[in-house]
Amino acid sequence: MDIEIVSVSKQGGRSYNEDVFGQWSDDRFAACIVADGAGGHGGGDVAADVTRSSVLGAVAASPGLDRGRLRRLLQQANRDVVARQAEGGRLADMRSTVVLAIVDLEACALAWAHAGDSRAYLFRDGEQVARTIDHSLVQQLVNGGMIDEERARLHPQRNLLLSALGAPDGDVEIDVSDPLPVRVGDVVLLCSDGVWEVLGDQRLGEIVRASLDPHQLIDRIDAEIRLSAPPGHDNYTAVAMWLHSDEETTQPLPLGP
Repeated sequence: MDIEIVSVSKQGGRSYNEDVFGQWSDDRFAACIVADGAGGHGGGDVAADVTRSSVLGAVAASPGLDRGRLRRLLQQANRDVVARQAEGGRLADMRSTVVLAIVDLEACALAWAHAGDSRAYLFRDGEQVARTIDHSLVQQLVNGGMIDEERARLHPQRNLLLSALGAPDGDVEIDVSDPLPVRVGDVVLLCSDGVWEVLGDQRLGEIVRASLDPHQLIDRIDAEIRLSAPPGHDNYTAVAMWLHSDEETTQPLPLGP
C-alpha cells in the first residue's frame, strides 16, 4: 500500500488565513494535521502554527497509533499554546482546533485525534464510513435530535466551540479513535470548518466519488467553495490522503448537478 497526499489552504473571503496544515512521513507511517486558529489580530495563526509544530514534532519522535500516545500529543500541544498565550497582547486569547490522522501503511490501519470542529473523514468506495464528531454547540443539538446535520452547518451559532487548544486550565476535550482498518482505494480527508460548512457531507461524498485522484479531489473542493461560498466566507483548508497501489486504476463516478 502507498499513499499520496494533496492539500489546499486559502484565506477565502477573509483578510488573512488562520488555518494551517502539515504532514510528516517515514517508510511506514504518514501523518497529516489541520489546525484552525481563532483569536483574531494574528493570534489565531500563531496558535495553529504552534499546534502544528508541537504535534508533528512529537509524531516524528515516536510515530504510532496508540490511543494514549495520541491523546498526550494533543494535551502537550494545548500546553504549548497556553505557554505562548503568556506573552500577552494579541496572543493572550488565541485558540486552535486540531485534527490529526496517522496511517500505518504496514498494518493497513488509521487512527485520528481531534479537538474542536476541524474534521477527518474516511471514504471507501466513495461512501463515508467514519467521521470525527465536532466539539460544538450545534453538534450537541444534532446529538439530541433537535436539528439535523444539514441545519447544523447553517446554524447561526455553528462557530461556538466546546473544545479547542489553548485552554489555560488544561480542560480541553480530546477524542481519539480506535485504529480503523484501511485498504487500497480509501480516502482520508481532513478539513477545517470552512470546507464542510460550505459543501456538507453529502456533497463531499459526491466529489470524492467523482474524483480519480487526490489532485482532482482537492481541485474540485477548491472550485466548489469558490463558486458556492458567500461573500466574506471563512478560511478553508483540505488535505486528501489517498491510499493506492501501483497496480490499481479507478474510474470516477459522475459528479452530479
